Amino acid sequence: MGKVKSTDIPISLFDNVLELLDKAAKVLKVKPGLMEYVKAPRRSTIVKLPVDMDNGQFKVFTGYRVQHSIVRGPAKGGIRYHPKVTLDEIQALAS
Repeated sequence: MGKVKSTDIPISLFDNVLELLDKAAKVLKVKPGLMEYVKAPRRSTIVKLPVDMDNGQFKVFTGYRVQHSIVRGPAKGGIRYHPKVTLDEIQALAS
């Protein structure tokens, strides 16, 4: 989780990134409509990876791939395969 607001409710990592983008946009006087476009991830892919484990168990793992923005050219994005990773975390990393 990200920083805590005055209500003591933790905000997500991606929400924290969006707050920082809003602050930067205000300083740079970027048009709000353009910022809404820039803030939204371009593409999010969620995959399920079935694996036959060495111990005989069958497990399904979830993977995430997010491409944040292609405004300035090809997208760089986050990709992670880990039991504790979330789509929110990968969106924040990709941004």
